[in-house]
Amino acid sequence: MTAKPKLLIVEDDLGLQRQLRWAYEDYEVIVASDRATALDAIRAEEPAVVTLDLGLPPDVDGTSEGFATLREILRLKPSTKVIVASGHGARDSALQAIADGAWDFYAKPIDIDQLGLIVARAFHVHALETENRRLFAAQAGPALGGMITAAPEMLKVTRMIERVAPADVTVMLRGASGTGKELLARGVHDLSPRAGGAFVAINCAAIPETLLESELFGHEKGAFTGAVKTTEGKIEQAHGGTLFLDEVGDIPLPLQVKLLRFLQERTIERIGGRKAIAVNTRIVCATHQDVDAMVAAGTFREDLYYRLAEIVVRIPVLAERAGDAGLLAQHLLRKYAKALQPAVTGLAPDARAAIAAWGWPGNVRELENRMKRAVIMAEGKLVTAADLDLAATDELPLNLRAAREAADRQAIRQALARADGNISNTAKLLGISRPTLYDLLKSYDLHA
Repeated sequence: MTAKPKLLIVEDDLGLQRQLRWAYEDYEVIVASDRATALDAIRAEEPAVVTLDLGLPPDVDGTSEGFATLREILRLKPSTKVIVASGHGARDSALQAIADGAWDFYAKPIDIDQLGLIVARAFHVHALETENRRLFAAQAGPALGGMITAAPEMLKVTRMIERVAPADVTVMLRGASGTGKELLARGVHDLSPRAGGAFVAINCAAIPETLLESELFGHEKGAFTGAVKTTEGKIEQAHGGTLFLDEVGDIPLPLQVKLLRFLQERTIERIGGRKAIAVNTRIVCATHQDVDAMVAAGTFREDLYYRLAEIVVRIPVLAERAGDAGLLAQHLLRKYAKALQPAVTGLAPDARAAIAAWGWPGNVRELENRMKRAVIMAEGKLVTAADLDLAATDELPLNLRAAREAADRQAIRQALARADGNISNTAKLLGISRPTLYDLLKSYDLHA
C-alpha cells in the first residue's frame, strides 16, 4: 500500500484544525499549534508541504512568530513547500512571505476548495523537483566529467559522447566559449579504454606561437637558448591517454603540418631531436571558430581538419538548453554557498525568473561567475536578481495566446527532458494523451 503524502498544518485555532483535517483525507495530516511543535514535526516527519498560519502564539494578533516559524522551517528543510495564511495586512504579508521563501500565500478567511488546489499543486511540484534531483544524481557522475544537464539538446550530445568514446577515433567538439567543451572532452577520456592513462589539456590560444611547438612536441637539451634539459611535450605526456587541444583553430599553419604528420605516422620529433619517437595518444580537440570557413580561406589545412574531425560533436549554447540554466544555478549555489557563505540557502523568485529570462551570452562560464558573485553579495538567505546583477523584467508577452504557447513549449521541453525523450512518459508527466502530445509537438515544431 502506497504511503500517503505528509501535510503539516500549523494552526492554533482548534476548530479550523479539525476542519482542515477533514478536508485533507488524501494526505497524512500532522497538526501543530506553535513554532516548537511545528519544528519538531519537520524534523520527525519531514512533510513535503506545510500550511502555516502567521498568527501563532504568543503573537496571535501579529505575524512575527509566523515569519520566524517560516524561516526556521526553510532553514531545516529548504525543499519544503510552505503555504502561508494571514488575515493581517494580507498584501504586505504576502510580499514578505514570498521574499522569505514561502511557496504560496492565501488570505483568510479560508476557502477550503481553493486552498486544496494550492496544496495539491504544491505536492505535485515537490514531487517533480524530487525526481529532478534524482535525475541530476544519475547524470552528474564522472562519466561526463561532472556535466549537469536535463535538456534534450544536451542529452543527445552526452549520448553521442558515450557512443564514440570507446572507439579510438579523433573527436572535434564545436561550440561557443563557455559551453563545457573540456568537461565533454574529459568525458570522452573517462569512458574510453584509455581512462587509466593521463588526460592532458592545452589551450592553443593561450600560448605564444613561438612556444606552442615546444609545448606540444617537447625539446632536447640545448635545442635553443634556455633549453637546459630535455623536456617531454604534451603529446608525449599523454602517451597511453588523451590529449585535449582546446582552441585548435589557433594553431599556426607551420605547426599544423607537424601535427598532421603525427596524426598520420603516430611518431614525433622533439625540437632539436633527430630520432622519431612512437607515441600512442588519442586527440580530442575543440574550437569555437568556424573551421569550415577557415579551411575555405586557407588558414586551416583541409587535410588536418579531416584528421582531427573524424567525429564532430556540436554543443548547444546554454540558451538552447531548456531548463538547464535554472538547474545549474541551483547546483552552483550549493557549491559556492558551502565554500563562501553557508547562510545562503536558495534563489528568490525574482532570481529564478531572471535566470530563466536571461540569454546567457557567456554560457555556463557566465552563469558560474554570476552565481559566485551573487552568493558573496547576498544579504539574506535567498539570492536575488539584484545579487546576480540581472534586472528582473515585468515585460508582458504580446498577447495571451503567445503567453500560453511559450508556457506550453517550456513545459513540454522540460517534460521531455525528464522522460529522456520517451513520448508515453512525457504525456503522463503532462497529464495529456499521446495523440495530444504528438499534435503539440507538431504544432510547436518540437522534437523528442
